[in-house]
Amino acid sequence: MTDPLFLVPAGSLAGLEEGDQVRLGSAESAHAVKAMRLQAGETVLVADGCGQYATGVVSDTSAVAMSVTIQQWGSTPEAQPRLVLVQALAKGDRDLLGVQTATEVGVDAVIPWEAQRSVVRLKSDKIDKTLAKWRTSLETAAKQARRTRVPTLRDPVTGTDIAGLVASDTIVLVLDENATDSLAAVVSGWEPAHLRAAVDLVLVVGPEGGISDAEVSALVEAGAYRVRMGEHVMRSSTAGPIAVALVQQLLSRW
Repeated sequence: MTDPLFLVPAGSLAGLEEGDQVRLGSAESAHAVKAMRLQAGETVLVADGCGQYATGVVSDTSAVAMSVTIQQWGSTPEAQPRLVLVQALAKGDRDLLGVQTATEVGVDAVIPWEAQRSVVRLKSDKIDKTLAKWRTSLETAAKQARRTRVPTLRDPVTGTDIAGLVASDTIVLVLDENATDSLAAVVSGWEPAHLRAAVDLVLVVGPEGGISDAEVSALVEAGAYRVRMGEHVMRSSTAGPIAVALVQQLLSRW
């Protein structure tokens, strides 16, 4: 997929036939016409962010509602298991950098985590604005990577409540520099049936000050695995994307 990708609302591609037109929203249209300088007749990719996509040609270059004439359709199936990144809030937008890069390497869902040692906090009067910023970051990164599925932004978790993510159909890996077993050794040692039974494979990344003992204990007691990435300590914005990439390789998706 080398053509530029534009997002439309979920469901907007349903029922369309060859020759039908789909209109982009004002923000996507303005970017296509003013920033990318697209012209009539150029081929683009249109996706609803949930796996449905279509290729087509630009038929109307209005910067308010650019039209694309549909030629072909396709769909991207949901991954099994889904790769979920729990990203602790971090200062300097390092948390956003982490989820953006993780999107490029294939994460399927993201959960903001206000860890006990997070410097940044989810303020009640600004939480909607903060989550909107995260959602925009995911969409932008997905378009850059030409992903027809935008990672889902799930509800934030706080402190030891993160242990509630552990469930019978969920595997949770906690990235912990003090862990004995490596991520690669743990994942490689699982039976295929163990992975097939999982709906989500969750990777937990702590804040700058690390995950607190209370949070680690809560996660391990709930059934999470403690794993290390290597000999060196990584930034909060680096650990998640590298872990996602490594798991992609271990699952033979790359």
